[in-house]
This record gives sequence, structure tokens and C-alpha cells, in this order.
Amino acid sequence: MLGALVAGGSAAAALGTAHALVNSRLVRTPPADPPPCREPVSLLVPARDEAHRIAPTLRSLLAQRGVLDLEVLVCDDGSTDGTADVVRAVAAGDPRVRLVTGSPPPAGLPGKPAACARLAAEARGRVLVFVDADVVLAPHAAAAAADLLRSAGLDAVSPFPRQLADDPATRLVQPLLQWSWLVFLPLRLAERSPRESLSAANGQFFVVDAEALRRCGGFEAVADAVLDDIALMRAVKRSGGRGAVADGSGVAECRMYRGWSEVAAGYEKSLWAATGGPVGAVLLAAALAWVFVLPPVAALVGSRVGLLGYAAAVAGRVVTARRTGGRAWPDALAHPVSVAALLRLLARSWRARRAGTLTWKNRPLHGSR
Repeated sequence: MLGALVAGGSAAAALGTAHALVNSRLVRTPPADPPPCREPVSLLVPARDEAHRIAPTLRSLLAQRGVLDLEVLVCDDGSTDGTADVVRAVAAGDPRVRLVTGSPPPAGLPGKPAACARLAAEARGRVLVFVDADVVLAPHAAAAAADLLRSAGLDAVSPFPRQLADDPATRLVQPLLQWSWLVFLPLRLAERSPRESLSAANGQFFVVDAEALRRCGGFEAVADAVLDDIALMRAVKRSGGRGAVADGSGVAECRMYRGWSEVAAGYEKSLWAATGGPVGAVLLAAALAWVFVLPPVAALVGSRVGLLGYAAAVAGRVVTARRTGGRAWPDALAHPVSVAALLRLLARSWRARRAGTLTWKNRPLHGSR
């Protein structure tokens, strides 16, 4: 029985790696040399207590080239650390920059969707580019993202930034973000299919047609969603639009967290929402442990089939790292440990959800989904 489980998990790991190889060829990528963008583009930054890191983000937005009509809007979402002062200092009177003030969200709901809704209401662009305050864009990123949106006939596209990770915790966990959709999501089918379950997105860098955003109900329609990026992509699909995740490692980079405490806090508030419910969480955890933890454990006690499964999983990590600008070696060798860390974070997230102790940016998340 155990041998069959090991063999099945190893085979599934190999299939996942084969799928990642296919996806690595099919995934859309913003062009390196985009044509000039002649329609108005709004770069929109929701910011709450981001004084320590928003300056590089804002400088990168002001350095965008190839967009002939550009505006930059920053929503100060109740910051208490002087975020607005940093924005004013970096903008230095640049007329392209506007600072708007967000309204507190309803009790128990996350603040980011409300801040994004305010930004969308204030924006005049036909292409809306939402950028988190920990993201730095390449000078051609906005033009390239707009070109990808239009040339691919999409209503929304999420170019996934390169994730900066240079401590043990972030090197273990952060690469799983790109790995997850490259291994498990059939990218071109997901792009064509109206099925909401075939949706992926990253709110760090999210590009949407302004009319499509209005048609799907905007961020107001996902006001109670912790994973507002995926919820918004699903809303776009529900309204008849097309959306896709893309490899944005050549146009954007992001440092989400530093150290285990930040990683744990960040994933605790949102990871539960990715599983659909407690049963889904248990099934997902069991599947991940079966495919990516059991074979290497079996390999440690002499299973050749388990060793093959471990090698296949490591190869999958290498494929995704090389495709998305991550570190392949030696980090891929620790893939079983990465998955085990993810399972620990998932359990922690669900414990906090059941205990009603979820918070983010000093706001409780009792009413979120």
C-alpha cells in the first residue's frame, strides 16, 4: 500500500514538472521593447503605512517611458507613519502625481479593496495599472503591460513580479508563488475558459481595462475578499471578460517579506482563503504531502521510486525558477521542506481564522471571505 502511494506521488510529481515545462513555453510575457502607448494610463498605488518602502516604488513609476499620457495616483489608506509625506517629497510637485485619501473600510473587512476602488474612481486612464507599494517597475513596464493587455485581447492581465528572497524563510516560501501556477494551472485553457476556478492573479501588479473593471462591478464587488486579486479576476470572467496571469519577472520585482515573522503574518491572514473551506484545505494539504513530501521521505529510507519523485519535483522547481527569475540552486533541493513550511502556514492560517484573530495592517478581518 505504501509503495503504491509513493509510486503514485512520484508519478504526479513528474506530471507536474512536465506541465510546468509546457507552461514555461506558453506563459505570456510583456514585450521587452513595447511600442509607444497612446491611450491614457493610470498607475494606481494603494498604501497603508508604507513610508519605509514606497519611495523606490514611486520613483520607478515616475521613470516610466513609452506612455504618452500617464498619471500616478496614490491612495493613503489611513497611514500613521507619514506615508503621505514621503509621497509628497518624492513627487516634488510633479503634476502627474495625485495623492488621495482613502475611507476606512466597513468593520471586519480588508482595506485594500476599498483603497483600490477609490483609486479607480479617481483615475482617468483607459488602462488601469494597480501596483503595490513594495513593487519596483522597470522603465518600460507600464507600456509593456498595456501592450500585452491589448495585443492578447485581454480584459485583465497580472504580470507576476520577480520575487526577491534572500533569507531562509523567504527563500523557502516565496518561490512557491510562481511554482504553484506554473505547475498546476493550464495557462492557455485558463485564459479562454469562463470557469472561475481557473483563475490566477497577483495584486502586486494588476492591469485591467477601465471599462472591463466597471462592467464586472469593480473592487466594490470584491470588498470582502482577502485575496482581492484572484476575486477580481474571477469577477472579470463572470462578466464575460478574459484574464490571464503572465510572467512579469522582466518588468517588475517585489520584496514582500523579510524573515519568518513577516512571512508567517502575511500568509496567516490570507492563505485560508485560497482553499475554499476546511475540507478543501485538508484535501489540498493531503495532496501536496502525498506528491511532494512522501516520495523524498521514502527516498531517505531507500526507495528508488521515491528518489525519482523527489528528483522530478526538484526539476519542477528549477524550471519555474529559471522561467521567472528566481534562484534555482541550491534552493530547489529543499522543495520538500518548502512544501512542509507551506502546510504549516496553511494550518496556522486556518487556526487564526477559526479563532477570529485574523488581522492585517492593524485591522481585524472578521467579515472577510
